[in-house]
Parts: sequence; C-alpha cells; structure tokens
Amino acid sequence: MHSPASSTLYVLCSALFIHAALTTAVDPLHAVCSTSKNYTSHGAFSNSLHQMMFLLATKAAPIGFALGSVGHGDSRVNGLALCRGDVRSSACAACIRSAGARVRDLCPRNNEAIIWFDECMLRYSDTEFFGDVDYDHSFSLFDPRNTFNTGNVSDAKAFYGKVEFLLERLKNKTYISPLLFANQELEIGESRNLYGVAQCTKDISGGDCKKCLEAAINKLRCCCRARRGGRVVGGSCNMRYQLYPFLDDA
Repeated sequence: MHSPASSTLYVLCSALFIHAALTTAVDPLHAVCSTSKNYTSHGAFSNSLHQMMFLLATKAAPIGFALGSVGHGDSRVNGLALCRGDVRSSACAACIRSAGARVRDLCPRNNEAIIWFDECMLRYSDTEFFGDVDYDHSFSLFDPRNTFNTGNVSDAKAFYGKVEFLLERLKNKTYISPLLFANQELEIGESRNLYGVAQCTKDISGGDCKKCLEAAINKLRCCCRARRGGRVVGGSCNMRYQLYPFLDDA
C-alpha cells in the first residue's frame, strides 16, 4: 500500500502509477491528503466531518452515489461518495464506511482529502467542489504479478488498438447514460474477451463526463499501452479494462 500523497496529481504521463498487487481488497487503492489547512480534534469541523461520513454511507447505499454539506462557516464540510455501478447496496455502504474510517486515519486533521477503494471513492473538503470536473486527483494503476492479464503484450500495437476501440465505446455509452456508468465486453479472438467499465460522478454533466473520460483514455495510453490490463481512477471519473471479468454481475 502506498502512503497518501500531499502533492497534486495531474493527468500527465509522468503522474503516479500504482501496482494493484500491493493492496488487498480491504486496503485503499490510494489516498490524497491536502496539508494546506488542518482542523482540531473534537472541534466543530471534526464533528461536521463525523456527521458527513455517516450521511454519505446512508444516502449512497440505495443508489451508489451521494453528496451533501454539513455545518456552517468554518465548520462546514462538503462530501461526495461514489460506489462502482455494479456494487450492491450493502457492499456500497460498507465500502463507504471503511473509506470514512481509513481516510481519517491516513489524513488526520486535514480539511480536505480523497480516498479510493476498489468498490468506492470518498472525498471531502471545506470548500465546495460539486459540479466541477476534478482533473487534479488522478492516478494510473496496474497489477504486475499476473503476466497473462497485465504483462507486456507481444503485439502491443494490435492489442491496444482493440483496447482503444473498447474504451471509445465505453466513453460513448457512459456519458449518455442516466447513471453515468457503463460496462462493455469485446471479443478479440482466440477465445478471449476484453472487459471494461467506465463511470463518472453524478454531480457533473454528461458533457463534462465525456471530457473526463477522454482524459482518462489519454492517461491509459501513457501508462498501459503494453499492458493487458489497467485503470485510471480520479475524483470525477474512472475507467478500467482487463482480460478477465471483474464486475460483481460479470
């Protein structure tokens, strides 16, 4: 597991690449803590944050997404939670509860933080961010252990052409979906299929979702062109492809 980074992560080829093999299902994929401003333990902001974590887990469970604000003035906390579109309600609530507990451990007394798990993402801040595409918090991830699924591909150009086709179809399905979520399967020959998923947070428009996913595709080109599996995870959208099914309903 990698420790949370305090610096901003930009959608660039030089941005952070993380090995998924280094985490377990109960570990966060990554967390980013802002050190620009801190709150005091047991103060008004801390109380608002505690209420926010409970609110997000409760509201997100039925529909997989929630946002809201708690408190006033300097104690105001804005929060957002997103569960992967295939995740069941009980698993969604459990993931967000875990995210809320872990982010407070990893980012103690930070007024702004974001954390990602495999099945959910949680973000909070003392400034309102709803409706704005978050290009700053983004990272690429792949698993180096299983060379069949994520190792170097002998004919990378031909393979990634099929990956690009899948990602474009995913993008176009996702940004017009009312849920801003889509999954796709593509037969690539030799009894193999590519599996993909894309999702945006529901506080942004379909047009902004499209732009966010286009940035994710560009990032995948940078990190994973010779990989048989990869993903980009961010504050407003995420995208993933693999040579094996990985969704709960797959």
